[in-house]
Amino acid sequence: MPPIAYLPSDDPLFGTVDVGLDHEAGVLVVAGDGLPRADVRRVAGTPLESHVPIGTRDPGRLTMRVDSAAVSLRPAKGFLTRRSYQVDVGSGTKGYGHRLVPVSLGSSRLLRDGAPLGVFTSTGDGIVTAEWETGTAPSPYDASIGYALATAFGTGAEPMWKLTLDAVLAVWF
Repeated sequence: MPPIAYLPSDDPLFGTVDVGLDHEAGVLVVAGDGLPRADVRRVAGTPLESHVPIGTRDPGRLTMRVDSAAVSLRPAKGFLTRRSYQVDVGSGTKGYGHRLVPVSLGSSRLLRDGAPLGVFTSTGDGIVTAEWETGTAPSPYDASIGYALATAFGTGAEPMWKLTLDAVLAVWF
């Protein structure tokens, strides 16, 4: 599969945000005017999970850099609850600096130290959008992290009852 150059996103606060993902190589890059470059990389030889755009949710097989500085990246395993699909970056007052957590079937909320910044939607066709919370002041750093996580891991998750039903049915059939 060739590298995918996603369509630039037109962010209401930060202008054009360019996103590129190479699923096979396991490389994601986010850049834009005034935004620090963010990249997520998968370790070579990692078995690919086709339902995860970057190819894995294993934190031991992923690295992330923002503005050339390494940051910790901790995606949860993703199983029976929406919260199990959250992704944490960095460290802050609550044990994480940023968190992307699903809030609906198709969207996820970006938090900084527990405070909501905005909601991201990744439609799977290369379009990632952000709707920033009224009254917040997200930084370019926040935007780079949000776009990187939304693209690398996708957004949204099924409700708990649906995930549980799917798990039960998988055991029986």
